[in-house]
Amino acid sequence: MSHASDPEGAMSESAVETRGLEPVPDAERTGHVRELFPTWVAANISVLLLTMGAGLIVFNGLNFWQVLVVATAAPVLSYGIVGLISIAGKRGGSPGMALSRAVFGQRGNLFPGSLIWVARWGWETINAVTGAYAVLTVLDLLFGVESSTALIVVTLLIFVACTFLVSGLGINALRVCSKWSTYLFGAFSVLVLVHLIANTDWSAVFDKPAGSTAMMIAGIGTIAAGGISWVPSGPDFTRYLPRTASSTAMVGSTIGGAGIVVLPMVLMGAVMAVATPGLASAQDPVSFIGELLPAWISVPYLLIALIGMLLINSMSMYSAGFTAQTLGIKVSRAAAVSVNAVISLVFGFLLMVVATSFIGSFISFLTLLAVAFSAWIGVFGVDMLRRRSYDGVALMDTTPTSAYWYRGGFAWQAMTAWAVALVGGLLFTKVDWFSGPLASSWTGENGLGWAATIVVAAALYAVLPRNAARAPARSAEDRETVSAVSI
Repeated sequence: MSHASDPEGAMSESAVETRGLEPVPDAERTGHVRELFPTWVAANISVLLLTMGAGLIVFNGLNFWQVLVVATAAPVLSYGIVGLISIAGKRGGSPGMALSRAVFGQRGNLFPGSLIWVARWGWETINAVTGAYAVLTVLDLLFGVESSTALIVVTLLIFVACTFLVSGLGINALRVCSKWSTYLFGAFSVLVLVHLIANTDWSAVFDKPAGSTAMMIAGIGTIAAGGISWVPSGPDFTRYLPRTASSTAMVGSTIGGAGIVVLPMVLMGAVMAVATPGLASAQDPVSFIGELLPAWISVPYLLIALIGMLLINSMSMYSAGFTAQTLGIKVSRAAAVSVNAVISLVFGFLLMVVATSFIGSFISFLTLLAVAFSAWIGVFGVDMLRRRSYDGVALMDTTPTSAYWYRGGFAWQAMTAWAVALVGGLLFTKVDWFSGPLASSWTGENGLGWAATIVVAAALYAVLPRNAARAPARSAEDRETVSAVSI
């Protein structure tokens, strides 16, 4: 939400959010907790959840009831963490990676910030590719237009351009789009569910034997990895909430919004995979919808899912713009978004035209993404439990005068815990093209490298001496700013 002050001091809303990293003043904190529900619904409207649900049946060897457990536990776990970390947004009024300066130091924050920014390139590329495939599938279903390299480029351009437009406008545009996409997607998901119930061989679904517990745990980790990637962005969407907003309600709305999409989508994918196991490994993760559903359902469903994927990318680029600013890129938030738009366009073309396995690349990416984000989560989470306020002036002061400069710009305790946990998590991780030396351990076999990363980061940071922020002299105006972002 954006406001501009008129000469008389009144506040008026603007269609384009102009606020960057600076803390949001109390007068502009007019958001509502209920707005988080459609926000996290929109963050999960992706047909990739169908493919991932199919993978639980085909690759993990699970039965329907085990998939139900996985699809319930994964969003509760991952988006529970998103909701908890998002509490820092209402406390500090700044985006997550700006608040991270208080934890890692002005210079130290550049390290996790850079890694998270680069990781977002991959997330945005995956979503851009999925959106482009949705456009190609609709064109084929309606007009019989076959895919070509030229058409791939055009669809990617259109998708990325729309993403850039929505994310560039800012929080108001995201909220409006999220609300209406939630209504539309919910309505058509009910139609898909009714069709599946009426046309599925349920005896084949329920007769499938159970898989191992290890594969269930690994499945939870795979599905949860998508939610883990949103954790650093949680405060970005809560910084306009008043400091009196209920923390419990924030966590509940976050879990509820994500779970109401993840659960049925993963289950639908699992049911579809019983009759069509090939959809779990298809290079094109979208076209199978046109084969399994009648056109009167599949076309509008894909169009609505396309809007959802556009919103996912818009939310990611919105946060990525803030992250770029924390790295010292001296541009506006909207301009910073354009960098990620270009990157996702280039990488998206390579993934659609050059890569041989979309789903293999996607799962490998999610696994590494979860580890990269988890090291930050463990450190930031422990700091948030200890901290009740953020120094707004120090957050924006990137010089040695900042209270968050610590020693040479680094908080060595946070940097040590983050680096050790990151390396440790990779030791337990295995993907298509990388295998850590501990990947064959119980933790590695169960896909819990990301969980081990959080535990190591949190435990190590908790036992190290606490960071000692300086308390520099303030002008009266500075003291007022600091007070505005304290609890």
